[in-house]
Amino acid sequence: MAKILVVDDEKIIVKGIRFSLLQDQMEVDCAYDGEQAVEMARNTEYDVVLLDVMLPKLDGFQVCQAIREFSNMPIIMLTAKGDDMDKILGLEYGADDYITKPFNILEVKARIKAIIRRNNKKNGGAKRQESSVVTEGDLKLDRESRRVFIKDKEINLTAKEFDLLELLMENPGKVYSREKLLDTVWGYDYPGDVRTVDVHVRRLREKIEVNPSEPKYIFTKWGV
Repeated sequence: MAKILVVDDEKIIVKGIRFSLLQDQMEVDCAYDGEQAVEMARNTEYDVVLLDVMLPKLDGFQVCQAIREFSNMPIIMLTAKGDDMDKILGLEYGADDYITKPFNILEVKARIKAIIRRNNKKNGGAKRQESSVVTEGDLKLDRESRRVFIKDKEINLTAKEFDLLELLMENPGKVYSREKLLDTVWGYDYPGDVRTVDVHVRRLREKIEVNPSEPKYIFTKWGV
């Protein structure tokens, strides 16, 4: 049974989401402010965190950043604002996806299920590999534990950053368009724009490259 944490200070929205997810046999916990959300995420490993941006005590971005200090559990941001920078900012803090309010609950459930399916597929597929470890230079990626190391120092990646890096390391030299990366890594028809890929690639470079402006691992093929 999938465990979902729903975080929103509007109790009527939480009640509606919780009711709908329970109909799909998901286990749902609810938090109504940022501090409560961080504490619950620290005590329970959720399959997905559905996180509103506008929260009391700690806002959604602060909650996302705090969770990323101890867990890579998938986070979907809920934003009532239409400004694209808010959405990109959510990804900057380590979110895996975002949905703009007002939303269709069917879309929310589809996003949640897509992330869960992808993670289940990853976790199941790792055991069938001859080796769970992929290496390139000083970079080591362990599929089974979903951990990444550079010179034996662990690098903290979000779930989507890990999936993106895994895809690229398993296919060295292959060039992917932004659209192909969205389709492959996100695993569904992503409603956002291709800048999502740019943000994740830039964050990956900042974490694994000595000099992100002169990358050793992840290259851009201009025009493709």
